Amino acid sequence: MTGDHVAVVGDNRKVLVFPSADLPEMSHGKGVRLQRYKDGGLADAISFDLAHGLSWKDPAGRTRTLIGSDLAEWIGARAGAGRMAPRGFPRENRFD
Repeated sequence: MTGDHVAVVGDNRKVLVFPSADLPEMSHGKGVRLQRYKDGGLADAISFDLAHGLSWKDPAGRTRTLIGSDLAEWIGARAGAGRMAPRGFPRENRFD
């Protein structure tokens, strides 16, 4: 995995960003909870460097990037619920 942080988005449009160091190495057949969901499940996940920011394509095809303090609202502990996706995040709940 490249990058020092992981961003996940659920079917419920909630985004959570946490350090990749929080992901333990698991033995074969084991799993680890990335985000807590009340309804639905994981829609997409991406690893990225916090210094470069989190980027995605908005519905108009423009690349949006959140860097530094703009991203602070979504940074939390692994397995947290997350917060509603930022303005301009695609309805398909995908980072690419």
